[in-house]
Amino acid sequence: MKRTKGDNSREKEQENNTFSNVRMLLWVAVLWLILFSLFGNSKNPQRLEISYTEFKNSVKKGNITEITVEGQEVTGKFKEPVEGEPQSSFFGEKRTPQFSQFETAIPSFQDPKLMPLLEEKEVIVNAKEDGNSLLWSIAIGVIPWILIVGFFFYTSRKLRERMGGGAGGPFGFGKSKAKLYSKLTSKITFRDVAGLDNAKKELQEIVDFLKNPSKFSRLGGELPRGILLVGPPGVGKTLMARAVAGEANVPFYSISGSEFIEMFVGVGASRVRDMFNNAKKDSPSIIFIDELDSIGRVRGTGVGGGHDEREQTLNQILAEMDGFASHENVIVLAATNRPDVLDQALIRPGRFDRRITLELPQKKARKEILGVHTRGVPLGDNVNLDNIAVRSVGFSGADLKNLVNEAALLAARNEKKKVEAEEFEQARDKIIMGIEREDVIKEEEKRAVAYHEAGHAIVAQFYPGADPLEKVSIIPRGRALGATEQLPAEDRHNFSRSYLLGKVAVMLGGRAAEKIVFNDVTTGAGDDLKNATKLVRRMVCQWGMSEKVGPVAFRQGEQHPFLGREITEQRDFSEETARIIDEEVRKNIEKMENEAARILIEKRKKLDALVDGLLEHETLGRMEIEEILKRSESLLTAKAGG
Repeated sequence: MKRTKGDNSREKEQENNTFSNVRMLLWVAVLWLILFSLFGNSKNPQRLEISYTEFKNSVKKGNITEITVEGQEVTGKFKEPVEGEPQSSFFGEKRTPQFSQFETAIPSFQDPKLMPLLEEKEVIVNAKEDGNSLLWSIAIGVIPWILIVGFFFYTSRKLRERMGGGAGGPFGFGKSKAKLYSKLTSKITFRDVAGLDNAKKELQEIVDFLKNPSKFSRLGGELPRGILLVGPPGVGKTLMARAVAGEANVPFYSISGSEFIEMFVGVGASRVRDMFNNAKKDSPSIIFIDELDSIGRVRGTGVGGGHDEREQTLNQILAEMDGFASHENVIVLAATNRPDVLDQALIRPGRFDRRITLELPQKKARKEILGVHTRGVPLGDNVNLDNIAVRSVGFSGADLKNLVNEAALLAARNEKKKVEAEEFEQARDKIIMGIEREDVIKEEEKRAVAYHEAGHAIVAQFYPGADPLEKVSIIPRGRALGATEQLPAEDRHNFSRSYLLGKVAVMLGGRAAEKIVFNDVTTGAGDDLKNATKLVRRMVCQWGMSEKVGPVAFRQGEQHPFLGREITEQRDFSEETARIIDEEVRKNIEKMENEAARILIEKRKKLDALVDGLLEHETLGRMEIEEILKRSESLLTAKAGG
């Protein structure tokens, strides 16, 4: 039979493992023998250990025939055996051992009466050189530490080799912590990345550069120094970087930006130098820095000055990216979800030449991602990935993976053999709204929650242009006592002013219903007010959707404030403008609350009917809501006709 290359490699790996195990056993045996030789024979169990006073008394009684003096240690023989302390045997019996030999120690001070006493009793005296010489004492104290330090260095070196040259051992503090994925271990390709077709097209050119650089260099093209992957968390930036390395079949160094930073200034810069040196040796190769914003923030905006560890690390990255020679095919990939805080010197052409934006997946991409994550999941006949993709608007790739995993866990908990559509629905509610709480709510409070959620639902149902109503629930989940869910008919990329105001009206529908029905308001509208205020402030300050403020933009509505930049930059609007902004925000919110109240007053019968349905069923889907509203309309028509 012909032996394949894989069989040979497996046999070689088994031989290496066997050799490593035998070598480890030998090390343990040698260490045990050395320690036993040093410390195991310090006492002889056949000798009776006595004090110096007992020794002299035995000499005076004539019960000692011979002694051997070695330094301050004295061993000898009794003329008549001496009984020791009683000891228990294995079976619990008491026995008294007999000793014919003894050992003791001579005091450090001289005893001038000892030698005459020994001569008088005719004791034979033997003398030996002191075995515990200075050299021997040093050896006993040093050898164990040499063995311990040697074993520590040996294991540290093995750890560095296993981690691909990472920092290990006491002198690897400034070594790079980047993990190396070799050509054999990096097997992810573009086929494993669902969606993100535009990003793949951009990155395919980088793969061609690494595979065949002469194709571009003969026309004067140069290899890009760096590529910045930008997108919200969970869209697959890290996965895409590894796919590039897998497609190009080159070494891939992966590290997080926070791994450069240590307490001591200069350590991060040293790790940057070491990482780039390793990548240049393995050229062509790829360096991937995740969470670049942790070390690449704008310099000079910190409170503690500019000579901190983070800025020194950033300076070293800038210097290394400028130092690439034309023959060094090394590409730096970096990922961040905060490109607005990056230093301009870092993202200029010549360092990061390209910026590739990875957006949240659209419906088609969501279906493809679900298909990837459900490959090993047995699905029921009623599971439709198209429906799940439609109902998961705003989910990232990581969210969709979590959705499949939660559904599988729920099915296993219910002891099912396949994951049904019901589990996907429950998993989706769990991710969006949180887990169900077991709180016991009073009927009065439950009725107030029902009117609050029904207020959201009625405004969502009858406000022109609002997203379709999908589900209403008064089951407490997470921090909320209830939830109203809307599902966009299609993925949106641009939002009009009327659409955004409609969202504000829906947010305020619950508070408006409380005021109409109970002539009071509750704390349940706290989160609604917060989100409505945030949205309206962005409309006024960022998107120019206020006639009074006009088509201008102010930093006040930014979603991610950067503290260091806000401290150093001067505010670009006056106190009068700030007052006008606050007035516009308040005016728009009050206007949309009044609009929501108008709709609820007109549809009061429908509001009451929907509340009755919620109190009976606790959760209502789209079809059930439409049935309740249609039945309420029929009753109103019948009364009007009567």
